[in-house]
This record gives sequence, structure tokens and C-alpha cells, in this order.
Amino acid sequence: MTQMFYRLFKPTQVNLKDEVLSGLTVALALVPEAVAFSLIAGVSPLIGLYTAFIIGLITSIMGGRPGMISGATGAIAVVVVALVVSHGVEYLFAAVVLMGLIQILVGVLKLGKLIRLVPHPVMFGFVNGLAIVIAMAQFAQFKTVNAEGVSEWMSGNPLYIMIGFVVLTMVIIKFLPKLTTAVPSALVAILTVSLIVIFGGIDTRTVGDLASISGGLPEFHLPLVPLNMETLMIILPYSAIMAGVGLIESLLTLTLIDEITETRGHGNKECVAQGVANITTGFFGGMGGCAMIGQSLINVNAGGRSRISGIVASVGLLVFILFLSAYIEMVPMAALVGLMFMVAIGTFEWASLKVFRKVPAHDVLVMVIVTLVTVFLHNLALAVLIGVIISALVFSWENAKRIRARKYVDENGVKHYEMFGPLFFASAMAFGQKFDPINDPEEIIIDFQESRIVDHSGIDAIHKVTERYEKLGKTVYIRHLSSSSRVLLEKAETIINVNYTDDDPSFKIVLDKREKVRS
Repeated sequence: MTQMFYRLFKPTQVNLKDEVLSGLTVALALVPEAVAFSLIAGVSPLIGLYTAFIIGLITSIMGGRPGMISGATGAIAVVVVALVVSHGVEYLFAAVVLMGLIQILVGVLKLGKLIRLVPHPVMFGFVNGLAIVIAMAQFAQFKTVNAEGVSEWMSGNPLYIMIGFVVLTMVIIKFLPKLTTAVPSALVAILTVSLIVIFGGIDTRTVGDLASISGGLPEFHLPLVPLNMETLMIILPYSAIMAGVGLIESLLTLTLIDEITETRGHGNKECVAQGVANITTGFFGGMGGCAMIGQSLINVNAGGRSRISGIVASVGLLVFILFLSAYIEMVPMAALVGLMFMVAIGTFEWASLKVFRKVPAHDVLVMVIVTLVTVFLHNLALAVLIGVIISALVFSWENAKRIRARKYVDENGVKHYEMFGPLFFASAMAFGQKFDPINDPEEIIIDFQESRIVDHSGIDAIHKVTERYEKLGKTVYIRHLSSSSRVLLEKAETIINVNYTDDDPSFKIVLDKREKVRS
């Protein structure tokens, strides 16, 4: 424990001023987000604020990506709203605890590395879609509720004032770093606009207009639900979806921050930290959460690189709730809207627009589909899943076309089929069409030096080929079969009989660097 805190606060590791100031900037940006997501989920704003504090603190200390910010998120809020409406908030707390257990299990089983399966076009689509969603979410602040309780767009002076302060915030954030980087430009922008509004007596929407953020310390609370199988069946679907959505968003955010900072986080460690954080927040009356890409980018852009900034952000949020709520409620929403617009602009991968004509059409299609699903359905997990599936299908189709054979007859009258490309479900049919059992000689050799068997469909394809030759009284030999392919055939020896050539050498397969090499 002592070593952990020594590494955490080692002075030479970080710029303490930048970490503290970036943490305070994030804390200010967390307030309206947590309140808004609480309202989406149908729970008290304080539940969202407590969630942001607990999850942010625990993941900052235990997480696998220093500088990444976690808290209550819209992705989780959208999932839980149906549970809150149908069964009440106590079932939500129980579902959050189960969500955390699932996430810890994923981390313990080291499944976090599966994020590597997300192709680059999917990442582009995810990031671009999220940027658009962040920007679109801010337009709600340009609406007011009239006397009849109907939401309508602002007009006249209130609209002009709102737009003016949003633009002023964006200008300060954009151009202040050209003058000085001594303090985060986002924090300067928020303070500048707040002071103008407060001392100028300007009437515009503030954080306090959303909801009061005043409260005490979060209290331990056991979910008041029956401990039986019926409760488990009610919360399990929601918990599984929340766990999946939370981990996908967290691991993708981790990957994005890795690229920006040119460092490497630890996905499995982050999975465990997210799980511990959600279990804790479930027992303290929280709504569950995950990594927040917008706040993480605010933190990194403001200079936050270590765990200190995340700790400052979460503790600062608690201080706001306990002691400074009256002042934080004075912060104009225009300043926070301008900040989030700049986050959206910075999040969007503008470089992806330049590669449309330079990459394969299917990569562009995947990018666009993932972006559209993210924007219109607000379901990040579904968007990523669809993108991965399309990419996998395209990959399979492209590899299926690469199976080919070079044929020749040697001086002994034996016909050789030298195979190229992977043999799997998509290429199995094309593989079978390469052979001519009726016209071939008594013996043939299928050479797999430049090929390998990937799955059961590949085994079945070989079985069908050998069966066709066997019916004609001819013999098939297999040569240069890789170790992994040989293992597959040996496991299937009850349904297939394979003859190996005597000169068939053994091969080694190089696996992940962190796994051992087997032969």
C-alpha cells in the first residue's frame, strides 16, 4: 500500500499544478453531465453526482489508465431507465452490484484484450459518432419550458446571450493556449464567463436551473430487494447489458487516450477497477457508470496525465456537493455547453474524412454505419458490435477468395496440390472445387506449407475430398501441415482418416508474446 501511494504521488512523475487544475476543470464539467444523466435514468440528481464521485475516485486509484475519467454516463442511463420505471430504484442498485461482479469476472479472466478485435474503421466510427452525440446533446440547453410545460427553442435576447457566451467560451479555449499554457484554457473560460454573468447581473440559464446539487456524504445502503431467483432473472439482463456497454466504452476510451498520450494502459486492470467501482456505488445508492470520453479528453487536453487529476476531479465534485453547491449552481450553462462543443470538435477524427478515397470501400462503409448507429440509437455497444461483425464478414469474404491451388504431377506419377490461403468455413467450398478425383492418378499429395486449417468447416472440407478419392480407390496424403492444423485433425480422427507423408517436418506456431510458444 505504501509503495502504491509513493508511486501515485511521486513528485518527479507529474506536474502537480497541471494535474490539480485539470482535475478541477473536469469536476466542473462533471456536474451538469451527472445531473442530466440522472434525469435520463429517472433518478434523483444527487444519485448521479454520488455515482460520478465514487466511480471516478475508485477507477482513478485502481484503474488501468491514469488520466482517464469515469462516472455516470448516458450509455448506462439509457439502459437502466426501463428497469427504474418497471421495478423501482432499489432494483437498479441491485443491478449495478451484479454489473460490477460481471465486470470483475471479465477482468479476472483477462478478456479485456478482446478489445484488440475492434478494427480501426470501427474505432473511427465510434469516436465520430460519439463526438456528434456529445454535440447534439448540448442543443437541449437552447430550449426552455413555457407556461404550458411545453419545451420550445429559445428566441430573442435569451438566445443571443446564450450563443454569445458559448462562442466566447469556445474562443477562449481555442486561442488562450497560444498565449499561455500556465492554466487550463477550459478552466479560464468557465471562470471568465461565470464572472461576467455574476457581476454583470446577466439573466441566463445556470447549473442551478437544472437541479440543486446540494447534499451530504453518500450513505451505505443495501438494495431493498428480495434475495431470490426471481430478482436475479429481473436484474440479470440489465446487468449484463450495462456491464457490456460499460466495458466497451471504457476500453475504447482507454485505447483512444493511449493513442493521444502515446502510452499504454491495462485493459484487464481497468475491467476489475470498473467492477469494484460499480459494486461500491451500488451499495451506496448509485446508478452505475463507466469511462467518460468527453471528460477524459478534457482532462488530457488540460494536462492531466496521472491518477492525481482523476482523484482531484472526484474529490472536487464531492466538495462542490458538500460546501460549494451555491457557487457551482451559479456557473452559466453556456460556459459548459461551449466546453462540450470544443470537446466534440476535438473528439471527431477529422483525418477520417481525408481517407475516404484512400481506403477500401468496405472500411468506409463500416465507419459510416458505426457512426450512424451511435448517433441515432445512442447504443455504443450495439454500434461497435455491428461494426465488428461487418468487418469480420468482409474479412472472411476476402480471405475466402484467396484459397487457391498450384497443381503438377511429379516424375513418380503423383499429383501434387500446393494450397495457398486459409481453409475455413468461407473457403471450404472453393477448396473442394480445386480437385479432380476422376481424372487424377492413384496417389495425390495435398501440400499445406502455404495454408492452414482454421476451423471445423476446414476439417470437413478435407474429409469430403479424401472421401471422394477413397470411393475411387485412390490415396490422399497430407504434407507440411502446421501444428495447429494437425491438432485439429487429430481431434477429429473419429470422423476423418488422414495419411501424412514421411518427410513431413514439424512446425512451431508463434503466439502472443506474453503466452508461451508451443510446437
